Amino acid sequence: MLKRLLRCVREYKWPALLSPLCMAGEVAMEMLIPLVMADLYDYGIEMQDTAYVVQKSILLVLCALCSLTFGVASAIFASKAATGFAKNLRHDMYHHVQKFSFGNIDKFSSASIVTRLTSDVANLQMSFQMMIRMAIRCSMMLVLALIMALRISVRLSSIYAMVMPVLVIALICLTPAVFKIFDRVFKTYDKLNNVVQENIHGIRVVKSFVREDKEKEKFTSISGSIFRDFCKAEKILALNNPIMQLCTYSCMLGISWVGAQMVILSGNNPDVGLTTGQLSSMFTYTTQILMGLLNFSLVFVMLTMSRAPMRRCYEILAEEPDLNSPGECVTKVSDGSIDFEDVSFRYSATAQHRALKEVNLHIPSGATVGILGGTGSSKTTLVQLIPRLYDVSEGCVKVGGVDVRDYDLEVLRDEVSMVLQKNVLFSGTIKENLRWGNPDATDEELIHACKLACAHDFITSFPDGYDTHIEQGGTNVSGGQKQRLCIARALLKKPKILILDDSTSAVDTRTDAMIRQAFREEIPGTTKLIIAQRVASVQDADMIIVLDNGQVVDTGNHEELMSRCTIYQEVFHSQKKGGDE
Repeated sequence: MLKRLLRCVREYKWPALLSPLCMAGEVAMEMLIPLVMADLYDYGIEMQDTAYVVQKSILLVLCALCSLTFGVASAIFASKAATGFAKNLRHDMYHHVQKFSFGNIDKFSSASIVTRLTSDVANLQMSFQMMIRMAIRCSMMLVLALIMALRISVRLSSIYAMVMPVLVIALICLTPAVFKIFDRVFKTYDKLNNVVQENIHGIRVVKSFVREDKEKEKFTSISGSIFRDFCKAEKILALNNPIMQLCTYSCMLGISWVGAQMVILSGNNPDVGLTTGQLSSMFTYTTQILMGLLNFSLVFVMLTMSRAPMRRCYEILAEEPDLNSPGECVTKVSDGSIDFEDVSFRYSATAQHRALKEVNLHIPSGATVGILGGTGSSKTTLVQLIPRLYDVSEGCVKVGGVDVRDYDLEVLRDEVSMVLQKNVLFSGTIKENLRWGNPDATDEELIHACKLACAHDFITSFPDGYDTHIEQGGTNVSGGQKQRLCIARALLKKPKILILDDSTSAVDTRTDAMIRQAFREEIPGTTKLIIAQRVASVQDADMIIVLDNGQVVDTGNHEELMSRCTIYQEVFHSQKKGGDE
């Protein structure tokens, strides 16, 4: 997992390497300062040698300046490496998500993906910066300070060995409990983002049903859960600091007691004693060990918090797309004919219920086909298999006489234009939204497609016409206008197959009829599949497919189905009766 994430460093590997090297230089300079101070005290001030004092003072200033330079350089390199790592990680995750099939996306909620791309990556950025800077600093400071302390006095340094096992045991005891809490916290973050996303997206529904207080309660409940988990984790981690403080100041007390005795002893036997300058250095090194331990505790906390985001980001990168183009793929769709051969479909391998059951259909190229059925009859599922948004569980779907699994995905989907049930427009002008269908479309082609979709008249009624700005999600246009813009966008692809998934439900019957008439006259060679709830929308189709509970009940034109299909007759008479009334 760590190896896969570290690949995202890429072009920032040199700053990532230079930062710890500069930090090592800073620590080395800080380690020299106590030694110079000891010599200054023992051989300069004690001996009243002014020249020696000046010489050592200059050396102290140089060491401090070098330490400052190395520290600034390390901070700059670490910042560049960490922000670059986060940029590449976010880039890799986002681009990988674009390869996901609908099946892959179903495994992650949209709120979870947003959290992983934002909060989780930000946490990993801070952790990475701390690893290449603070982790190197505190570990080197601990090691070098211990080495320098051993160089001065092995006897005094043995005091450190007495407290180290206590620190190790404390970390081993605290870590597992905190890991579990942070895993739970970041899952709760997904729920929080989902609540916010739903509330903002459906704010009109919330206000129309006067559910603001209920939404506030829902948000407060989840936010409170995060608060409680964080408090619990922080209470456990808070034990880390006093334990370290206790051990460190115990060392200070022991060094003071034993060191004072050794200084006194040095008057009688200098070979086994300790000078005042050396004892002063030992206190400095003990302070540095204290700071190293405190910094280490901060690094420990940050790395503990980053374990869950690391796993969550890795899950996105490790998820293999369900649908890929084959090695030797077909790169041309010959025509718009469609064949379903013994097709059955499950949304997951473990699902017991089949959404589609043994479907057999032949749709000739250029035909207009209506698809009718009750809610939950798998009408949308049927058409989603054509552009290979899902793969069949059994059987095969052919377009132009070729199994869709043998096509290059981009080629297939360029020739199959689909207007989904949930029409989506993006923030930008009408022109920019329409050119999703064809980035190179001319203004004349835009106008022609909009006329076919009966959208030109309402677009020109806007003050800015085709340059009118569309808000995110198309909130500043009506449902019918949004549907017609989506149809025009699909037509600009000039596809061999056009699928309209209940995409005229928000327009009046007259406009619906005009759109269908335009399709017959202007794009006769395109195979048109129209999913509709109204019989009037598919009544004049070349073939009508009646679905019920994932099975094809009957196929035929309007007259044939009226003579033999009970379900079709019931739908027709119920809608005709409603119209008469």
